Amino acid sequence: MPSLKAISIIDFPHKTEQQKVKQGAKKLFAPSFPQVERMMSAFDNTEIETRNFCKPLDYYTATHSFQEQNNDYIEVTLQYAIEAIEKCLASSDTSKDEITDIIFVSTTGLATPSMDALILNKMKLNQNINRTPIFGLGCAGGVAGFAKANILATANPKAAVLLVAAELCSLTFLKNDFSKSNFIGSSLFSDGVAACLITGNEKLQEGKNSIEFIDSQSKLYYDSLDVMGWDFTDDGFKVLFSRNIPDIISANIRQDIISFLQKHQLSLDDIQNFIFHPGGTKVLTAYEEALQVEGDFLKNTRQVMKDNGNMSSATVLYVLERFVSTGFDDGYGLMISMGPGFSSEMVLLQMKNN
Repeated sequence: MPSLKAISIIDFPHKTEQQKVKQGAKKLFAPSFPQVERMMSAFDNTEIETRNFCKPLDYYTATHSFQEQNNDYIEVTLQYAIEAIEKCLASSDTSKDEITDIIFVSTTGLATPSMDALILNKMKLNQNINRTPIFGLGCAGGVAGFAKANILATANPKAAVLLVAAELCSLTFLKNDFSKSNFIGSSLFSDGVAACLITGNEKLQEGKNSIEFIDSQSKLYYDSLDVMGWDFTDDGFKVLFSRNIPDIISANIRQDIISFLQKHQLSLDDIQNFIFHPGGTKVLTAYEEALQVEGDFLKNTRQVMKDNGNMSSATVLYVLERFVSTGFDDGYGLMISMGPGFSSEMVLLQMKNN
């Protein structure tokens, strides 16, 4: 089975306290948004303490065109994606020349040639690397990308697949959008870049902790296209998400997980490590109420949310990195994230401390 060989994450130099973001948002929205005082509690309800921002706070109070924001997305993403890749390769003692495939996941900026091409050119990676850019999966992209990287490594036992998830959600902020979705987004979303190296059977390392891929599952929920996504406007990306997201999770997630695990003669009781994308506090509550797992099984998920905010597709990889860096239990792991569609992505893992 393919396995995770290394993972790295980025802490941006402009990480900002949530209370400072709250005060900045209040000052920005107050002149044109009469309900601002009543809605400020949304920042406290997130339980977020710091936000992982790629730009200083005063950047977001200035006016930027869509072109300016997207150019910043390309510049910042390229810089920090390369930093994450170099950290990942160094920690695994892997040469850049060993990389056979690169998957790049993002839904917060546009680039053609795609960002993976820009990365390959800047790092002077092997010109024959197989490239797969993935756009549009939103928060589900981290698990989906992880699954696809492992599927490639399953097909090619000699593979060394590089997965990069880069989301600069803060650069999609629309200063003059006074919708409730934009306001809630300003209290929740932030920026993250993560890199993973996944290798095939022939590159497994004996004697080290292992996280091996077993299976994955994708699901699209019919007639839910308006639950989450973007409206593409003259000013840029306008965030859309429904208040019904926790209800959809509550109604579906338990049975979805049970049916997925049953394919491997497993049940929820067999899962020791829950590697979930947080979404927000209401989403976490929906998971807890639906799954009824004993103990604080979402501890690492909550901590990543508390320390960074919601970084869209990259968030679940920050949660995975926390399991790797702080320790995990021997046994099975389950990765889950939800995204536009409305959709869910799952990955089943075998996790061993050697």
